[in-house]
Amino acid sequence: MENKDLFKKEVSNMVKKLKWKEFIRNIKNNIYILYLACRHPNTPWYAKALSLLIVAYALSPIDLIPDVIPVLGYLDEAILLPLGILGAFSLIPKEVLNECRVQASQTPKKLQKKWAGAIIIMLIWISLATSILFRWVI
Repeated sequence: MENKDLFKKEVSNMVKKLKWKEFIRNIKNNIYILYLACRHPNTPWYAKALSLLIVAYALSPIDLIPDVIPVLGYLDEAILLPLGILGAFSLIPKEVLNECRVQASQTPKKLQKKWAGAIIIMLIWISLATSILFRWVI
């Protein structure tokens, strides 16, 4: 009995890992879906704002957590980006999301890294540093 339960648990863990890996592989597609949702007229403004931040961050050549930092450097790509995508997906109406998914599957992805995203990330870093500076130093 113990072997059977252990086997079930192991299979369950493998299925969860495969689903997670599949989601990670589909990040580019999900970013493109968010991009399309940002441009959709029926997407609420708050969902557009969050989606735009996530798309800008994903396309930015600058990371919030630099990749040279061991383990933490890949935290944004492995955890923060998928969580942001899931959060944005939860704010977008289902009809709009389904329409954007269909459109993304029919059109080639044409998103490239942009310096505008890098500027947004740099502004976030500068605003965080400024707020910390004024809060704790001055």
